[in-house]
Amino acid sequence: MNMRSRQSILSSATFGSRIAEDELDRLQLYFVETEQWRRVLSGDADIIFGAKGSGKSALYSLLVAQKEDLRLGRRTIFLAAENPRGTPAFRDLTTQPPLSEEHFRGLWKLYFLSILANYIRHHLDTTRTDNPVCAEVVHFLVTNGLLAPNVTLLSRLKAAADYLRKWFPALEAGVTDPNTGLEITGKITIGEPTPEQRGLGYRSLDELLSRLNTGFAQQNIAAWLVLDRLDVAFTDSDELEGNALRSLFRSYLDMRDLSQFQMKIFLRDDIWRKIVSVGFREASHVTRTLTLSWDRQSLLNLIVSRLVSNDLICDHYGVTPEEVLASAEKQEQLFYSVFPPQIDRGPSKSKTLDWMITRVADGTKRTAPREVVHLLLEARDEQLRHFQLGTGDPPDEHLIDKSALRAALPRVSKARYEQTLCAEHPSLKPYLDRLEREKAEQDPDSLSSLWGISREKTVALCERLIEVGFLERRGTKGEPIYWVPFLYRDALDLVQGSAARKAKKAKVRQ
Repeated sequence: MNMRSRQSILSSATFGSRIAEDELDRLQLYFVETEQWRRVLSGDADIIFGAKGSGKSALYSLLVAQKEDLRLGRRTIFLAAENPRGTPAFRDLTTQPPLSEEHFRGLWKLYFLSILANYIRHHLDTTRTDNPVCAEVVHFLVTNGLLAPNVTLLSRLKAAADYLRKWFPALEAGVTDPNTGLEITGKITIGEPTPEQRGLGYRSLDELLSRLNTGFAQQNIAAWLVLDRLDVAFTDSDELEGNALRSLFRSYLDMRDLSQFQMKIFLRDDIWRKIVSVGFREASHVTRTLTLSWDRQSLLNLIVSRLVSNDLICDHYGVTPEEVLASAEKQEQLFYSVFPPQIDRGPSKSKTLDWMITRVADGTKRTAPREVVHLLLEARDEQLRHFQLGTGDPPDEHLIDKSALRAALPRVSKARYEQTLCAEHPSLKPYLDRLEREKAEQDPDSLSSLWGISREKTVALCERLIEVGFLERRGTKGEPIYWVPFLYRDALDLVQGSAARKAKKAKVRQ
């Protein structure tokens, strides 16, 4: 070990950001290939599910970093169909949504068609005769006002939506599409045009996509249409979100046989469960899926990857990133060189890594990488404050002491509660706030009294809170107990213990 002070080592150390979009430049330093990543990169998985903070955006960002290798090595083009940062392309649809799920299906296809055709127009001379198929589709879209040059995804989506609203008026007299029942007066149809319509120059979206697929095949190129951040694209309306996403997956299934085009959809698994729960017959056909999951070893690897990205930490403990990351045993050794063996003393108490994992797990018992990284960042900052206050070095050459980890947890709890749970489910906040300073363990009767609603409504509300991960159900089906995980306790200043047992003791005394 070198003689540099632990304060200076920790002060120089960087552990990245809990938000993948904020650490794009450093993300590859922490990344270790996994089977999940190889499935995505190889093209075997089209739909990537994961909980909030599970690493979907990180995987997306790493895929973006590989787009040049995809283009050169496999002649596969990476085309973002949603903005990875900033304003979502689908923002304006919250104020002017299409009229039906069928309109949405048409919108997705028209939007994807315009993205694909715009790429081929800019990277292939469509005025030449060596690819008349692509030239034909590009010309058709240009004449219909759908390929304005050098526009953003937001503008391209707006052009597609405006086209649908203009040429598919649902309440005005006009020609009716026999397949969808929608009235049409434009040149592009959602369903297959009739012979009369075809004679007038109508073309269906499926035909145009198929023709463009043929053109891409003639050029020996493929394209991935990639969507992320769909959880923030339709936040204003559950109905809009359901219509949009069911239509997206129907469009995905419709386009599955197009050999040159693949969709890559990154979506939160709770949103998928929500759209399926109200009825989605095609769900069983969505099979090329991958669900991001994190176990103890992968979370340890996540932490250690960030530790060894710092040269001073490696020098201090006399290790190299390669040797540490190649051995699960050495990863554990380095972790317990940096951190103490336990937070709470006692033979029955958990080791520090397990303490960290359980303290930031939600009611579904899943631990998201985002909260693990946040705890690491807050513990670093807290330890530096300890150094500045002159409280002394942690024992045994550790960089971060147990007191710093304990002090870090409330900040993680507060951020998760306010910025994720309450921000995404504002209707639940009044009920959650009433739990402040209450017991961490409740039952239907104690919560019914606390919330001032019937027992039946209380049980229904608790089911919702279990679904979003705020509560964990314990006890039996007939006599459930609701337990608030450690992740949310500090945010609400909850007290260890059972409100149900407290109420029963009070009744006995009476």
